[in-house]
This record gives sequence, C-alpha cells and structure tokens, in this order.
Amino acid sequence: MRIFDRKPALRWLAPLAAVLVVGGTGGIVAVSASADPPLKPRTAEQLLVDLQQAEVDGLSGTVVQTSNLGIPEIPGGGGPHGSDSSLTAMVSGTHTLKVWYAGPDKARLALLGTFGQSDVIRHGKDLWLWASKDNTASHRTLSATKEHSRSTESPQESMTPEAAAAKVLKAVGPTTEVTTNGTATVAGRAAYELLVKPKDDRSLVTEVRIAIDSVESIPLRVQVVGVDQKPAFEVAYSAVDFSQPDDEQFAFNPPPGAKVTEVPPHPSVENNKKKADKHADKKQGRSNDPATSADRPVIVGSGWTTVVVAKTGDLKDSDNAQLSQLLNALSPVSGAWGSGRLLSGPAFSLLVTDDGRVAVGAVPPAMLYEALAK
Repeated sequence: MRIFDRKPALRWLAPLAAVLVVGGTGGIVAVSASADPPLKPRTAEQLLVDLQQAEVDGLSGTVVQTSNLGIPEIPGGGGPHGSDSSLTAMVSGTHTLKVWYAGPDKARLALLGTFGQSDVIRHGKDLWLWASKDNTASHRTLSATKEHSRSTESPQESMTPEAAAAKVLKAVGPTTEVTTNGTATVAGRAAYELLVKPKDDRSLVTEVRIAIDSVESIPLRVQVVGVDQKPAFEVAYSAVDFSQPDDEQFAFNPPPGAKVTEVPPHPSVENNKKKADKHADKKQGRSNDPATSADRPVIVGSGWTTVVVAKTGDLKDSDNAQLSQLLNALSPVSGAWGSGRLLSGPAFSLLVTDDGRVAVGAVPPAMLYEALAK
C-alpha cells in the first residue's frame, strides 16, 4: 500500500478533515530538527520522502478517531463515545474502527458501535457496504477500468491515519512550514513526528502533528491542533500489525434476513469523458449550461485562511430532522451580510445563512462575515 499512490486502497478522510486542512499548493518549506534517541535522526525532507515511498503488503489494526470540533451533540447520534455505528455520527465524539488491508483489491473497514457496526468491504471486484443495526447491505460490482475504480471509493475511506496524512500533505505549500518534532510512541511502536504549521497566525489551526512509523514509514497518528492548543481532531492506531490478514476477513455473505440492494455500475468511460469535456468547456466559458458561475462555490483568501462560500438551499426547511435540530442548536448571528446560524469551534468556523449560503474555514467568525459580504 502506497500512501500517495493514485489508487490507494485506503484513502479515507473524516467528514470535516477537509475543512481543517486548507493549506495552499506549491513548494514545501522544511526545517530540519534532530529526533530524540534511540531513533536515528531524520530531517523533515527525509520523512516526506519516506512517506512517499512507503509501501506495505498487509496491515490490520484498531483505529480510534476523536473529534472535538465544538459541534453540538447530534440528536439521536448515540452520544459522544462511539455508541452509534452510523457514518453520520463520525463528526463528533470518539469512535473505534477496525481495518484490514491485503492488497489494492482486498480492504475492509468496520465502524464499531454499542448497538452494531457498519462495514465497507472490498474483495476483488465486489464492494459491499453493510449496516448490522438494521441488517441492510448494498453491493456493487466494480469495473477493472481505472476511471470506474477511482469513482467507487467509499466515504469511509477517510477514516485512517494514512488518508488523513495524505490530505494534510497534499495541502502543504508556501503558506506552510514543515519541521520534525522529535519522536513518539503510538500503538506500542516507535515513531517520528512531523510538524506541519501554518505561517498565517489568523488560522485557527495552529499545527498538525503526524506520527510516522520508524520502520514501515506509515502514518500511525494525525492530530489537528486548534487555538486552544488541544487536538480538535485525532485519528490514530491503538493497535497495528503489518502482517497480511487472512482472506476470510474480506469474504462477505449477507446474513439471513438481510435486505440487499444491488447498486448499478457506473457510467461508461465514454460518458465519463463527455462529462470531463463538458466540465472543461465550462471552465473555458464555452458552456451552454443554464447554470452560471454564481451557483458554484466561491473561494475567498488562500492557504490556511481560505474561506469557502457555497449555496446550500433552504436547510431550515430540510426534511432531515437531525440536521434541522443541529442548526437550531447553533448560535444566531447577524450583520451586514445578513443573518444565520454560527458554529465557532477551536479549529474551524461554519456559518449557515438564512438565505441559503454556507461559509466555512479554519478561521475566526469575523473572516466568514467578511467573505459573505464580498
């Protein structure tokens, strides 16, 4: 398994990790520092190369994800300690996952909860999603075509340290400083720590710490630290084994009484190409599509202080009861930009306006107001 391969088997990222990691693209500014003994010192540049070249044939382990993003407890979400195994519960609290990997076409992840678990299982061309709580499963037959395979990744593929680290480092650029941060012990294994810090002190993210296994060069832990100097988001192995799991871990047969849904295959490569050509036409102003640029997300600022402003529709009238209750739990705010509901966390801010816009970024609320007023 390569961490930065074009088709990694486990490129899974937590629902809000993309919000927290907003560094620009471009060259890396790296500062060397010595690791603490007994590990041989490695520079930041060397660790980045190690990550790029890391490859394992097998892996299994337990992953613990903790989110302290300042989000009110989701109604019906099962509480803050992982009692709900649904994917929507992953945005807050602490959750435990099991992961197995035995090659590009053999991977499994199970999100554990008090009342059941949710699994994503890739075995050859078979992709299964299973929820034990309501005994439902969906199945898709994957195409061998590269374009098809890249579009069949599950949202759960954002829930491992490998994927979180890949997302962080993909965002590294001239607005970021990368250094080493000594050593650490994660899941009983010695690790180097890479420190990724924004240069702009307006960002609510003060640093991201990546613990890298000293032997396998695989990320074992990723911590996103907010302005309160505490991890706002952490995903880490509590146990890990780099031997190849048995094939039986990837064999899935729906249990008796399960409701199984067969998901149709993705469109042909030709249709995908047409979509890509249409998108290129839009970018170059050749589109006859009635949708205008006003409907697309607006990017304000750059690097770690980027604010994304998008249209969401009328969320207040949403049929999703949990979403409506969550919005009502947020603080009402108003200004020259209008009025809405604000979530102000230790590492990011999110504002949903009454006129159907959403602004989000790893910035203080005042920067969201400025972005909305433009």
